[in-house]
Amino acid sequence: MAEVAFIGLGVMGYPMAGHLQAKGHSVTVYNRTRSKANAWCQQHGGRLAETPAAAASAAEVVFTCVGNDNDIRSVTLGADGALKTMGPSQVLVDHTTASAIVARELSHAAAAVGSGFVDAPVSGGQAGAENGVLTVMCGGDEETYKKVEGLIGCYARSCRLLGETGSGQLTKMVNQICIAGLLQGLSEGLNFADKAGLDGRAVLDVISKGAAGSWQMENRGVTMLDDQFEFGFAVDWMRKDLAICLGEAEQNGASLPVTSLIDQFYKDVQKSGGGRWDTSSLIRRLRSIDEGGHETRI
Repeated sequence: MAEVAFIGLGVMGYPMAGHLQAKGHSVTVYNRTRSKANAWCQQHGGRLAETPAAAASAAEVVFTCVGNDNDIRSVTLGADGALKTMGPSQVLVDHTTASAIVARELSHAAAAVGSGFVDAPVSGGQAGAENGVLTVMCGGDEETYKKVEGLIGCYARSCRLLGETGSGQLTKMVNQICIAGLLQGLSEGLNFADKAGLDGRAVLDVISKGAAGSWQMENRGVTMLDDQFEFGFAVDWMRKDLAICLGEAEQNGASLPVTSLIDQFYKDVQKSGGGRWDTSSLIRRLRSIDEGGHETRI
């Protein structure tokens, strides 16, 4: 059993850390909002640390799962950051969906103190984290990856090393690009079905068994028909992720015309107060367009 630290107890990190503790590992947690860390310890046991540095000091593996590039820099490179107390034989695993740039920064910073680093963004949403069936995309060297693969398996059904540092984050960008396109297509299809007078549930039942079928259709199709958007990944977070994708595309020369357009559609949803709705709320925007082609408030 391993001595580990988990920094960041949001909707993803909280259950992920819980799975590690449940599997018998000794978990020390840190969260910026102390009450969340207290609640986790009351529920799962484990220990609470006052700073990321304190959490990391005795851990064999330090996991982080926070909001964005600046957040991960703060909890690892800041005055009380995890890397201030890390050294040889320790490994930092970052589950934050962030840029490939910050992944490389962290890799260099970890190497400077003799520690290993793996960038390991996840897919599967809150439900995937709670049920321990996340998909984890990793970047780093194979020797370091092998040290943490088993631990990641406590909350993942699929975990794979994709290449050198940053490859995990780049693969997560591919994931988000694909999801955005799928959801816009699903939104347009279901809205079309409604305008055509079709039974949306019957349509979903049929086409989900053919080439149009997808995870999004299976898990979000009916809730989209019911105009319910309180499930999973929020629009605000998707726009953060798409900004990372579009920024990387500017650097590598990839063309993302559809992604750019859908990013603006999500911006419309935000402007109408839907920033905390889940990403399938793209259909709400379509429903707001009247017969004359003018958009009304969502």
